Amino acid sequence: MERRTLTLGHSPDPDDAFMFYGLAKGLIPTHRWQFEHILQDIQTLNERATRSELDITAISLHAYAYVSGQYALLPSGASMGDGYGPMLVAKTKFTKEELARKRIAVPGTMTSAFLALQLWLGRPARELDMVVVPFDQIFAAVKSGQADVGLIIHEGQLTWQNEGLAVCEDLGVWWGKENDGLPLPLGGNVIHKRFTPAERKEISDILRASIQFSLDHRPEAVQHALQFARDMGRDLADKFVGMYVNHWTLDYGERGRESIRRFLGQAQVRQLIPHAPELEFVA
Repeated sequence: MERRTLTLGHSPDPDDAFMFYGLAKGLIPTHRWQFEHILQDIQTLNERATRSELDITAISLHAYAYVSGQYALLPSGASMGDGYGPMLVAKTKFTKEELARKRIAVPGTMTSAFLALQLWLGRPARELDMVVVPFDQIFAAVKSGQADVGLIIHEGQLTWQNEGLAVCEDLGVWWGKENDGLPLPLGGNVIHKRFTPAERKEISDILRASIQFSLDHRPEAVQHALQFARDMGRDLADKFVGMYVNHWTLDYGERGRESIRRFLGQAQVRQLIPHAPELEFVA
């Protein structure tokens, strides 16, 4: 049988590395498919998705509003902030009103963190003083004075205390309080609609099997993920993986789907995105 190569985009982070451990190491059957792993930051992957460049990719759920015509959501691979999420940090703690007037370093305008920031502040991007900075340089931007406040994602949510900064707001905590305890939808995996429904289902099952394999072989998968754990030892990396690879990752479930509907629906009402797309999941 001729094997077809699929491009698979994901972030060079411990949670994504953990998720795709079985796939990357050839530990699960992939049948007629083989996967080329493309490791890039989430803002770059979002932008590439708008150009339909990858077969399968991680994206910010904010970005799904812009690519729903080309991609369908996979039921597995979600990153949900269940009582935690992106944080706003600064040298000194600012109130919400003070923060709205400060210069904010953000990790990309298509990230879910940035959309959550706009929802929290009740202000669109054009009303914010912001600078776009690679996510792993946000701390440096705040400490150098390039920005007054940093919007941190990924492992920064666990390592901010090492930087001598203060948390002004945890957007995952805020979202849960405002939305019946629902998790803040941050990232997901999508597959291009150029594939037939049967092919999408076949590929989806392989990716879910990789996630399940990692959860079933956690010590080995965490060890693999450590090579992507910036400024984290094994214990902290294991904690981070547990935050973003869990039961939500195997399947959004109805509460996960509802959280996305609310997130994008509220953004559309406030005219922060052009429309709130119908959620089209691979069956």
